[in-house]
Amino acid sequence: MTDALPTPEDEAEARPAVAPRILVLANQKGGVGKTTTAINLGTALAAIGERALIIDLDPQGNASTGLGIDRKSRIASTYDVLTGERSLAEVVTATAVPRLMIAPSTMDLLGVELEIAGDSDRSYKLKNALKAFFARDNVDEPITYVLIDCPPSLNLLTINALAASDAVLVPLQCEFFALEGLSQLLKTVDQVRRSLNPALTIHGIVLTMFDPRNSLASQVVADVRAFMGEKVYDTVIPRNVRVSEAPSHGKPVLLYDLKCAGSQAYLKLASEVIQREGRWRAA
Repeated sequence: MTDALPTPEDEAEARPAVAPRILVLANQKGGVGKTTTAINLGTALAAIGERALIIDLDPQGNASTGLGIDRKSRIASTYDVLTGERSLAEVVTATAVPRLMIAPSTMDLLGVELEIAGDSDRSYKLKNALKAFFARDNVDEPITYVLIDCPPSLNLLTINALAASDAVLVPLQCEFFALEGLSQLLKTVDQVRRSLNPALTIHGIVLTMFDPRNSLASQVVADVRAFMGEKVYDTVIPRNVRVSEAPSHGKPVLLYDLKCAGSQAYLKLASEVIQREGRWRAA
């Protein structure tokens, strides 16, 4: 992580008058609900009036599949963006959710690290692509939120996501090893802050897959809140069968079953994210 930081002049030239907020959903531990949260938080933000873009940086492409983007139709993907073969504007596609777009992923991303490893700007490929995209995004309804879904590992894809983001949103499963995984992620964020992105912060931690019948889950919630304090969102995402079913239908749960507990939780989370953003913009 020794790449040169972009200069303040570069930043000022590329950022629009009202910059979108770029949040990366990250956790080095898999199976914590990261992609599910990206899909449904993006949908919930769009449902309450925001215009959102999801960047799928996971080679598995589950965020793309979960939003109904068929693999056969992914002619261009975030792989092309990182390798410089296409601009982000050429890759972004609409979804079935009004005001929600996605830059889809393909398995080609598995090899992108080798292709860009020798480039001096290898850690800033996504950051530079986003800057170019927003420099030309002068439509009447600008994008207000970018959510980046990255793989459950610390590789160059994750580094690109962290380097391009304003803040980290951490999905954390309510299970025994939650705090251990959180400690590892906090160390990574601190390292990225010191070497690549000094402005990077922890936006918040969302507790996922909560089962109130499980006493251990309640203890995990209490421990995480004691450890991280106000960084933990008030909203807790419950373990909900409708949330699990929705991706197999190529839909976010809010389109699959708006009234279920999972959908209502993600709507509350979206409102809470916006409330925190209000405090950030006023600061």
